[in-house]
Amino acid sequence: MRRRVVTSLTAAFLLAAALVAPGSATAAPRQGCELPADGASFTSASPAEEAMDPAAVNAAIAYAQTHLRASVQIFRDNCRIGRGLLDPVTDQVPMEIFSSTKSVISILTGIAYDQHLIGLDDPIGKYLPAGVGDAAHRAITIRNLLTQTSGLDESILAELASVGLDPDLVQEAMAQPLTHEPGTHFEYSQRTPDLLSAVLQRAVGEDLQTFAQRELFDPVGIPRGSYLWLRDQAGNSYGYANLFIPPAQFAKLGLLMQNDGVWRGHRVLSTNYITQARANTPTNQCYGFLFWHNGGSSCTSANFPHAQTVAGPMIGSAPADTFAMVGALQQNNFMIPSLGITVTWTGVLGDTAPNLAGLLSASPSGSNLYYDFFRILLRGVQDTPVPDPGPFRTPPLDLDINPVNYLDPVVLLRDLAPNAHCNVLICRHAD
Repeated sequence: MRRRVVTSLTAAFLLAAALVAPGSATAAPRQGCELPADGASFTSASPAEEAMDPAAVNAAIAYAQTHLRASVQIFRDNCRIGRGLLDPVTDQVPMEIFSSTKSVISILTGIAYDQHLIGLDDPIGKYLPAGVGDAAHRAITIRNLLTQTSGLDESILAELASVGLDPDLVQEAMAQPLTHEPGTHFEYSQRTPDLLSAVLQRAVGEDLQTFAQRELFDPVGIPRGSYLWLRDQAGNSYGYANLFIPPAQFAKLGLLMQNDGVWRGHRVLSTNYITQARANTPTNQCYGFLFWHNGGSSCTSANFPHAQTVAGPMIGSAPADTFAMVGALQQNNFMIPSLGITVTWTGVLGDTAPNLAGLLSASPSGSNLYYDFFRILLRGVQDTPVPDPGPFRTPPLDLDINPVNYLDPVVLLRDLAPNAHCNVLICRHAD
């Protein structure tokens, strides 16, 4: 009888422990916070007030800081529940967010789409001046540009190497030959979002940065003087990178997407567009409209040092609805709508797993930085069960480092001198 009583007490103790453990459905209700008004700071809350274990939040921040994150902020229900030790210093310092700029271009495309200024399946020739590009190039669609399936020849570092010298991004893109039929092949390119930026500017009928400030940055409280956005010599804003923005302002873009395009009751971007931007595309199951996401069963990386397709989602330790803005050297906004969690960070690299694409921050699915951070953080969720996925599994080692993949000099030469009428010294710009 005594053994049976002890056993019963032990079972009761274990059941009680399970009910109050992280992931328990009996956690205190989350309080939530309002998004900041113009000029206001984020509202802070303790992790416990947002049904998060403080130890897990602190451990995740410590992990991020020891993996070269210059800033890191964690939000739940729009409340900032944790930030790094360096954030008071880095918060207002403009940082190059690299390819997260692509996602900004996607948001602006969505705003123009919502305003019926552009169609996703429109050919770009509809918006370009007559005579710019041949019929095949002009038939590329807005959707092709959003999904990185333009078919244009690409070479990531070669395209990057011309920054500051680019005479006209439109003519440069049109000078690159079509190596695949548009819409059929994923090829992570820099000129593709540059071309989209220029086409978008023509579609909205005004300078793209003026449009962006009024329609996107002003509504979420990003002041015009807080960021720098570079242009080519023709005045086109870069679409692939070269937006320098402080972490405190960068975070607002992630929170806008987390809140389904609504900021303080004002709809900036439609649910319709966001749904499409986060959906699988046939050519890369972890890529949408210039956003990476977790909804697919495989993930193809950028072609640096070599495009690699890995089985599984973008971040195996995060829920299926996770999506992200991803910039080189790991400048990121991560959004998890099902948990109300948003993470924003900047820094320089941070991966340690022996996979070249992951180490170079070119393969989201090869990033142990992403995987281990979210494995630590999501252990602290107290109101929703989040299974432990186990340790990170390094993708197969790929030693293809052929520089033609990412530093093709022919691609660079076409950018520097796209045609007989345009080069870095003198260029007859497309009107």
